[in-house]
Amino acid sequence: MVTLTFPDGAARDFDAGITAMEVAKSISKGLAKQVLAAKLDGKLVDAALPINDNAKIELVTAKDPEGLELIRHDAAHVLAEAVQELFPGTQVTIGPVIENGFYYDFYRDEPFSADDFAAIEKKMAFIINRNDKFERIVMDRDEAIKTFKDMGEDFKAELISDLPKDEVITIYKQGKWFDLCLGPHLPSTGKIGKAFKLMKVAGAYWRGDSDKAQLQRIYGTAWRTQEELDAHLKQLEEAEARDHRRLGKQLELFHMQPEAQGMVFWHDKGATLWRQVEDYIRRRTKAANYTEVKTPLLINNKLWQESGHWDKFRENMFVSEVKHGSHEEVHALKPMNCPAHVQIFNQGMKSYRDLPLRMAEFGCCHRNEPTGALHGIMRVRGFTQDDGHIFCSEDQITEETQSFITLLTSIYEDFGFTDLKVKFSDRPETRAGTDATWDKSEGALMDAVKAAGLEVELNPGEGAFYGPKLEFVLRDAIGRDWQCGTLQVDFVVPERLSASYVGDDDQRHVPVMLHRAILGSMERFIGILIENYSGKFPLWLSPVQVVIATITGEADDYAREAAEVLRAAGLRVELDLRNEKINYKIRELSADKKIPIIAVVGMKEAEGRKLALRRLGSQGQTILTLDEASVTLAEEALAPDQRRS
Repeated sequence: MVTLTFPDGAARDFDAGITAMEVAKSISKGLAKQVLAAKLDGKLVDAALPINDNAKIELVTAKDPEGLELIRHDAAHVLAEAVQELFPGTQVTIGPVIENGFYYDFYRDEPFSADDFAAIEKKMAFIINRNDKFERIVMDRDEAIKTFKDMGEDFKAELISDLPKDEVITIYKQGKWFDLCLGPHLPSTGKIGKAFKLMKVAGAYWRGDSDKAQLQRIYGTAWRTQEELDAHLKQLEEAEARDHRRLGKQLELFHMQPEAQGMVFWHDKGATLWRQVEDYIRRRTKAANYTEVKTPLLINNKLWQESGHWDKFRENMFVSEVKHGSHEEVHALKPMNCPAHVQIFNQGMKSYRDLPLRMAEFGCCHRNEPTGALHGIMRVRGFTQDDGHIFCSEDQITEETQSFITLLTSIYEDFGFTDLKVKFSDRPETRAGTDATWDKSEGALMDAVKAAGLEVELNPGEGAFYGPKLEFVLRDAIGRDWQCGTLQVDFVVPERLSASYVGDDDQRHVPVMLHRAILGSMERFIGILIENYSGKFPLWLSPVQVVIATITGEADDYAREAAEVLRAAGLRVELDLRNEKINYKIRELSADKKIPIIAVVGMKEAEGRKLALRRLGSQGQTILTLDEASVTLAEEALAPDQRRS
């Protein structure tokens, strides 16, 4: 007999060897139809796996995240089978689940294209309709290698050869087709459903090594229902329309080019947008009693070795080796700001009365990101962080964390983001510091989270190498999640870099260092803003706030005068004096340039010293005198924090 304990705490005895599917049937036939897999003591397993030991059991259905992941996993297997049936001679390699879908890498001489998708999807639907059972088979290592080699599947044979000697080799069979796989899987292919779609083909290298065979990667997406699939495809369509790379060019914000991969060339309008964001953050951090600092870009590697970053980040650092006669120095462009901030803290004796000491910097950092990972201004090699470090005592952690969370949520709201979730990331497998230190830092951060009334999602093993962290994830206008802000509790780096303060006991103590960022990368956050607003920025952020467009050339002089009045009021104003029809100007300024306010002037407006204001997205117009407009618009164009003051 085995005793199985259910999530509600109820326990039942069953015959040894019972499966999760049989457990479900013992509860109800309806539940058995929904069950896709099970979790035994937290581990996901096949619904058909015999259970021979006492365990906590959870029955997994499509409603669970694990259920959706299995649907996508099995869709990848069905994709591979379909491709091999349609294109004999194609070798399969790997096919993992990814966010919102899956992919499978194939080796084939002829290229795939999107034109092949219809036939592949049709074959996939046929395999799903066939409702083949997934069968788990344990195979001897040598037999498995021979089996795949005999089939001409050299990549699979290599994978098996490289597995640890004590690894159990499992094969999953669906009908006559099978694949090397750790599992688990759905009960049958029919459980996948028809809510899937192939998305694109891309190149890849075997095992990510450019010196090895080039593969073809077919991406797909899969969902529980057609409604979910349709919603996802609609979101992708909307995301494409909002793509910051296209809008960045259209709105003349920035460009990028091969001679500076992963670096951004900000144009005048983009630099203006940058300044609005930076100035706003500077005002908010100053009001929160941060001191602003500026630290070197290039720092000797001795500091990075002392801090521990050299061992963890060396491969991602840009390194400069310089010889002065027989003396050689190694420097690195800083990938983060924290060791430099400790150096500022270390200048002069610090007392407990100086704590908390809050230090902020718009720190320019560089990381040697892989070329394939670069993505517009969202993933770059050169970036600026709205970085900050709070040096405090242990008993100040809770209060400082609460204050930071209050500041962060207020800033997100000012930028238009009100939907926020928080992840708690604890100790990674590879880390600095003792378990006792980690126990202390994790406990302190969790106490602070509870005191702040936050609900958190646990993110096991994803902390920084020096401490646990909170990750703040905001949701944009079309429902996408973006991880931006972080707060990390660090007992390690300050000690490694000999930071100390004199406590009220006249003894030296190592300060706790809270690493924190609100926007994260300025480049990435501006990219998020572009996509969230689809380029239609709030007035306070818009690089150009008002364009004065003339109906006739006779109104040009008044338009120039009006522009000077509005500029004197602090507004960012441009003129459109082109010899074009006013409706054409309005369409272009609205649809292409996304100008928030167009002030139309003709002779009637010139004679009355008025402006006809048309707002982006509105068909009507408001008539104001020039003086009224300068006061009203200047007040409306203030940043949220300035309007509150």
